Amino acid sequence: MHFDRDTKIAFLGMGLMGTRMATRLVQAGFEVAVWNRSPAACKSVLSLGAKPLQLSEIGQYPVILSCLADDNAVQAVLDQIEPFLTAQQVIVDFSSLSVDQTQKLAQQANLKQVTWIDSPVSGGTAGAEQGSLVIFAGGDANTIEKLSPIYDVLSQRVTRMGETGTGQATKICNQLIVAANSTLIAEAVALAGQAGVDTRLLAPALAGGFADSKPFQILTPRMATHSFEPVQWKVQTLSKDLNNALQLAAQFQLQIPVAEKALSQLQAHQAKGFAEADLATIIHQVEA
Repeated sequence: MHFDRDTKIAFLGMGLMGTRMATRLVQAGFEVAVWNRSPAACKSVLSLGAKPLQLSEIGQYPVILSCLADDNAVQAVLDQIEPFLTAQQVIVDFSSLSVDQTQKLAQQANLKQVTWIDSPVSGGTAGAEQGSLVIFAGGDANTIEKLSPIYDVLSQRVTRMGETGTGQATKICNQLIVAANSTLIAEAVALAGQAGVDTRLLAPALAGGFADSKPFQILTPRMATHSFEPVQWKVQTLSKDLNNALQLAAQFQLQIPVAEKALSQLQAHQAKGFAEADLATIIHQVEA
């Protein structure tokens, strides 16, 4: 099957990332039907011309995109749509999941002759809005190639990392660096502040140096000014991803102590009521 602008798309999950990705597809001229567990989240995309999706109608859509919270959410949704799936459909999952769960989901879809492509993304809400995400894909190379017209609207680059699950393994490694880095950035901002530095100058001063990164440029100004709205990365999301990294490392008896320490900091912060808060709020955990 060849996918182009006439391909009907079902998009499941209208969270921070899903709404922005679905919006881009609608604006690019695709026929997109959207679904979310709480329907109110679909409003903004429906107002732009997307259609509301009934899960029982999902068999009519050659491509199903999903961007959901975690392993349990994706499993629950697949269980709901499984009776309505038809052979030759493709499910492209943008969620960040564990490798084990992704492989189970792919096997479950395969029983209905549906191809599963794990397609986690990096680039945050800004990347989703601008279509500049980077995507790590795992699964059938031919299918990934055919999905180019859809991927091109959402991302600057798609890399096939290997068989099913390797996209998720790559995302886990990506998040390992982002999450551990975020806790270190908070420590640097707090230390600089104590030493009399105007921390608002840190991001521009360090730009282009060896300590620079996208997370540094996004998080440092927010931490310096304690500006945490709008939420760009949720604490619980990074915590979940870091937990997946530790579980994956444990399967290979690999010690990753820096990630362990970062996870304990994120979990302690989450336990204080910051689960839904922006990642930059981790500065509170260090300052406390």
